[in-house]
Amino acid sequence: MKALHPEPSADPVRVGARLRASRKAQGLTIEQIAAATGLTRGFLSRVERDETSPSVTTLVTLCQVLSLPVGSLFEDADTEVVRLESAPHLNMGGHGVVDRMVTPRAQSKIQILRSHLEPGAHGGQQLYTVNCEVEVLHVFDGEVEVRFSDRTETLAAGDTLTFSGREPHTWRNAGPGPAEVTWTFVPAPWSGSR
Repeated sequence: MKALHPEPSADPVRVGARLRASRKAQGLTIEQIAAATGLTRGFLSRVERDETSPSVTTLVTLCQVLSLPVGSLFEDADTEVVRLESAPHLNMGGHGVVDRMVTPRAQSKIQILRSHLEPGAHGGQQLYTVNCEVEVLHVFDGEVEVRFSDRTETLAAGDTLTFSGREPHTWRNAGPGPAEVTWTFVPAPWSGSR
């Protein structure tokens, strides 16, 4: 099975808006939170505006006062845009390929990779598996061959191949030029925090 190694995100973790929303939903003022936690109003205001990052201890204290699970501050919204230019690069172990994860990092139900395959690019000589129930390869441009233990499927632009990620396979760019594809995995073989 191939391991996925995403690059860390350069985006700062922002929890201030969720803390502020929880405080306001409970009808609490910054002064009340300051009195309950022993923190200054100015510090709390900066935290809520994401101008400063609280220590783990301070964050836990704030969450206790707000009756808010700490983990809920880091959960992703149901709607999130991932721009291709900022999508993290992955190392899936292929040769001559640039893989980018275009679904949110924390998404565990599905994962989509956008891949640019140089001429001659391949997934390795050995067959491999991916830890997912369903794997879908869609070819936008170019020609890609997917080799299984008992057959080879050739896909052209516009073709889509669906199979079990646990079925041993490998792939190669079978065309004379680059290929553009997406790989979809259900559920996501890798997910993590932002």
